[in-house]
Amino acid sequence: MKAEIKTRDGGITVQGNFVDQVVNYLDPARGNKRMQARLMAAIAGGYYGGSRVRRSLKAWNPFGTDPDGAILFDLPALRERSRDLVRNAPLAGGAINTVCTSVVGTGLKLRSRIDREILKMDEAAADAWERQTEREWRLWAKTAECDVARTLDFAAIQDLVFRQVLENGDVFILMPSILRTGQPYGMRLQVVEGDRICNKDNAKDTRTLAGGVERDENGAPVAYHIMDQHPGALIGPIRRSWTVVQAFGNRTGRRNVLHLYKVLRPGQTRGVPYLAPVIESLKGLDRYTEAEITAAVISGMFTVFVKSATGSVGLSPMAPTSEVGGAEADEDFKLASGAILNLAQGEEIQTANPGRPNAAFDPFVMSVLRQIGVALELPFEILVKHFTASYSAARAAILEAWRFFKARRTWLAANFCQAVYENLMDEAVALGRIKAPGYFGDPIIRKAYLGSKWIGDAPGQIDELKEINASKLRIEEGISTLDDETAAITGGDFERNIVQIKKERKLLKDAGLLQEKENTEGKEGRPMIEEMPPEEEDQPERGEAR
Repeated sequence: MKAEIKTRDGGITVQGNFVDQVVNYLDPARGNKRMQARLMAAIAGGYYGGSRVRRSLKAWNPFGTDPDGAILFDLPALRERSRDLVRNAPLAGGAINTVCTSVVGTGLKLRSRIDREILKMDEAAADAWERQTEREWRLWAKTAECDVARTLDFAAIQDLVFRQVLENGDVFILMPSILRTGQPYGMRLQVVEGDRICNKDNAKDTRTLAGGVERDENGAPVAYHIMDQHPGALIGPIRRSWTVVQAFGNRTGRRNVLHLYKVLRPGQTRGVPYLAPVIESLKGLDRYTEAEITAAVISGMFTVFVKSATGSVGLSPMAPTSEVGGAEADEDFKLASGAILNLAQGEEIQTANPGRPNAAFDPFVMSVLRQIGVALELPFEILVKHFTASYSAARAAILEAWRFFKARRTWLAANFCQAVYENLMDEAVALGRIKAPGYFGDPIIRKAYLGSKWIGDAPGQIDELKEINASKLRIEEGISTLDDETAAITGGDFERNIVQIKKERKLLKDAGLLQEKENTEGKEGRPMIEEMPPEEEDQPERGEAR
């Protein structure tokens, strides 16, 4: 028993079941209504995008799978192609460099911001504690000793791990303890490429072990299987051996490994490269650009071909050209100004003109780049460093890009910088270098001590006068604070600036320069440099870590 309706999409056929056949046998009218109801249900979808009978969509049947099923099989190819694009395609490398420079730049810097209320500290004691903590942090972070390989300081490691996340999809950071002469702290950072994280002995993926990450029943990491050598290593013997590193310390609960990646789906074990959605587009655009460049080079060479009826090499007899060393015996014929050449019988000259440069090249490439920019969350102007529109348009592009950059900066600060800082603080308090009563006894006390803000490079301003005036207005209206505006405009520290300004003005006053400027401008009632009050009692409220 079948029912069929012809539609523009090619028709729908519904097959009746055994019950439909019985009903139709006993009561044909009722059976007919049942089949009509089935047909209506078959064609009644609420979304055209979900239709399986529309001609434009019926051949599009993607396979639904879990996150690991969609990622792990393709991940090696995605990583290799992403890295190749970054190495050889200017647009891909430029996109990665732009994001790294804007998010990390010269490195995210620690500003200790403890919870003074919980810790019951007065302003002076809290300020002193924060300054001491920042000194201890710089002692560890401002030297290459924080790196296992003694190569990079913490700012450079930030750039490396973030670049790895963009290029490869994820990165792993081990935090072993290695004591070295002259260094009070033993914690070191070891960056491990994602290629080395794979199941021990190439075991098959299971529900609790996939992509080299071993998890418990809740999906939390338990251990990481790290190959002792990169699988594509070309130097030295290939050793297929693994080291299994526990995610957390059994006795202390300390995090031993940081796994950085952008989580896009619940239950996702490994990360996907930033360029994954546009790999095909970037590669095609790179090939197209290379072809256009080659055609333009050929066009610029003005290539000449000799067409001969016999197929032999023509231009005979050959007249000497003005080229130094030119002779009749030369086989590589060249053009020369004013040269008159004789052609053999049956020979004629033909020129190759590829018609380059192609006038449609730039509009087409710009159109494709706009689509790529949307996928990468980079406005077209930022992606190609092309600011030719108005001030408003340029500022809108920068603001839109900085929404993306700030989100990634916050992610990096929370998942990497803060995690490393907390581990170092544990060691500093345990060694007694930082006094923190109750740190290990109460989690809320520990959290109060670990409050922080991570400050990165400022985005810069198109019109500095407008930006400064807007900043002043925000402060006057109580919308923002001096601390926040200093960080946003210059990436500096307001409290450190105050100390430096007082020092500079004292030096100017002692040298007599401040008084001279006051007298010069004082005629109009406005000194060039106004003295700062000795100390204000009311300090701006501290913002949350961001």
